[in-house]
Amino acid sequence: MERYAVSHVRETGLERLFSSLQPDIARILDKALAGGEITVEEGERLFHVRGLELLGLMATADELRRRTVGERVTYVITRNINFTNICYTGCRFCAFARPAGHPEAYTMSLEEVVEKAREAWEWGATEVCIQGGLNPHLPPTIYEDMVRGIKEAVPDIHIHAFSPFEIWYGSRRLKISEETFLRRLKDAGLDSIPGTAAEILDPEVRYRLSRNKLSREDWIRIVTTAHRLGIPSTATIMYGHIDAPVHWARHLDTIRRIQKETGGFTEFVPLGFVHEHTRLYREDGARPGPTGMEDIKMHAVARLMLNDVIPNIQVSWVKLGYKMAQMCLNAGANDFGGTLFEESISQAAGSTPGTYTSPATFERLIRDMGRIPAQRTTLYEIIRVADEGP
Repeated sequence: MERYAVSHVRETGLERLFSSLQPDIARILDKALAGGEITVEEGERLFHVRGLELLGLMATADELRRRTVGERVTYVITRNINFTNICYTGCRFCAFARPAGHPEAYTMSLEEVVEKAREAWEWGATEVCIQGGLNPHLPPTIYEDMVRGIKEAVPDIHIHAFSPFEIWYGSRRLKISEETFLRRLKDAGLDSIPGTAAEILDPEVRYRLSRNKLSREDWIRIVTTAHRLGIPSTATIMYGHIDAPVHWARHLDTIRRIQKETGGFTEFVPLGFVHEHTRLYREDGARPGPTGMEDIKMHAVARLMLNDVIPNIQVSWVKLGYKMAQMCLNAGANDFGGTLFEESISQAAGSTPGTYTSPATFERLIRDMGRIPAQRTTLYEIIRVADEGP
């Protein structure tokens, strides 16, 4: 059997493990440790590893995490405000949306949204994350009105709001360009946008997920426009449905290429598909979400492919649960996400661990891993390191 001649792995103390791996896997992992760029084909190969090769992938991702961002695990105190669940799109993977007139449909008033932001600030939140359905019954100016209203009431809170699909929809309702719409939102006080609505940035999968939703090209155009205007965003992937490892690797490569061009992504957030109440699962034959091994591999391969351009890999405790989140934080991830206070979209799709995690719980779970808890801002400025005071 061909053996792998260890090279860049020597300084990590992983020589014995690497010498037991399949040579092609060992070479890819060694290439990552040397700072080489992992190709789409290599990323896809890593998504298929098992056994010792999976341990090697996890150890490599964890080592790259340690080198790049150190031993701190960060979190942000934020409140989610899902201001309406009325939506016309009909995405097959969504169980949150309701048609107007449905007994479970709701829309918050502008005053309610502003009051929730004010409460969040009083509770110690530094951010509000605002997203909702595409509700044609709201006024065309609703997005700008919400941002302006919150900033007038709570000037110092960070407004992280409106997915690229909401940007697309809002600009068309006002009959203005996406760039003009984003400029208006920024002038009103928008600070950053979530990179949701990405799903899988691969046309063959995307069309089956929702033919009425934002195209791959639209998502890329809106995100890059926001970055050019000085509005940063997150980057996401939703996986574990009708997709496959080749689509995941292509998606990561697309995110990497955008980041090289704009530098506007603050973090990468893998989001496992929550299946229970979705038509995609019940009617279209989608898988019941990712397995635990796939969750680990997604965070680890993301670290290897994105490490040099997006240093922050976030776990979604809402999707993963605390225990699997801890595992992924030992496989390349370094951020625990947000406290949330309220979260409606994942909860509507099926069972999730809850809608709120306290800073004390984050810190307990982080210390349990032997890491250092740190509260951050939306843009990853450190506010407080646990046990080091304010």
